Amino acid sequence: MTETRMIQTLRYYLSEHPSIVGFRWTDSQSWGNTWVFLFISISSYIILSVFLHLFLLLVFRHRRPLPLGPVPAVHSLSMALISFTIFAGILLSAAAEIRDTRWFWRRYKTTPFQWLLCFPIGTRPSGRVFFWSYIFYLSRFLHTLRTFFTIIRRRKLSFYQLFNHSILIFMSFLWLEFSQSFQVLGIILTTSIYSVVYGYRFWTAVGLPSKCFHFVNHCQIVLLSCNVICHIGVLLLHFLRGGCNGIGAWVLNSVLNGAILFFFLNYYVKLHLEEKRKIRAAKQMLKDKDN
Repeated sequence: MTETRMIQTLRYYLSEHPSIVGFRWTDSQSWGNTWVFLFISISSYIILSVFLHLFLLLVFRHRRPLPLGPVPAVHSLSMALISFTIFAGILLSAAAEIRDTRWFWRRYKTTPFQWLLCFPIGTRPSGRVFFWSYIFYLSRFLHTLRTFFTIIRRRKLSFYQLFNHSILIFMSFLWLEFSQSFQVLGIILTTSIYSVVYGYRFWTAVGLPSKCFHFVNHCQIVLLSCNVICHIGVLLLHFLRGGCNGIGAWVLNSVLNGAILFFFLNYYVKLHLEEKRKIRAAKQMLKDKDN
């Protein structure tokens, strides 16, 4: 009885609370929902990252890492919990939307999976799933803190990291602004992977053993591969079912995802080649010692 009540309480606060059901992507209800805010926040993130990198290079000429204490571990744990909460919330909210609008889908012969990929034309950014899309959008700003951790600890500024974080903020804004199709499934996939990735980062940050080689990179490959498959599904449904909502934003989203995929594969190939070079150098060193 207690367990059932606990499940009902969780379902209420994750999908049936009035603030969630009555959510609207408007100036009065949604902080940070303007284009001006979007471009100022992304520009500020890039400028601050570059400034911090140059400042540390001037002040600390050595390359030794600066200690951050438990801050990275706390951030990873927080992001893991936030990602899992968004995952659970949007999963329950999507199920509730499917339950409440099933009559509408039967009329237009639409299945729940098709709805996850392709919103009907005229969909507005309001209700349960868009509330969690908004929370996901806000969480992208917390995600950017990893850039500053990398700069402070390693004195390294990665173009891929700056580009990836900026594009993630921009794309999550487009999802809300244009009620873009695919976003529900995209958030489910992203938060499920991120909850695992940040959980792993917390595991290693507190000093526990790391047994998975390039675990985070492999998770990123899985996520990008799933995104590619889902984007193909959206394109097919758009032409077969008479259109998907926010298809213009989806096209831009696809281009940006393609750019992220290109930069990531370029980074991954370089990382793999560097590992092979180190292995060859280690083998050569052992041969020289034997001789």
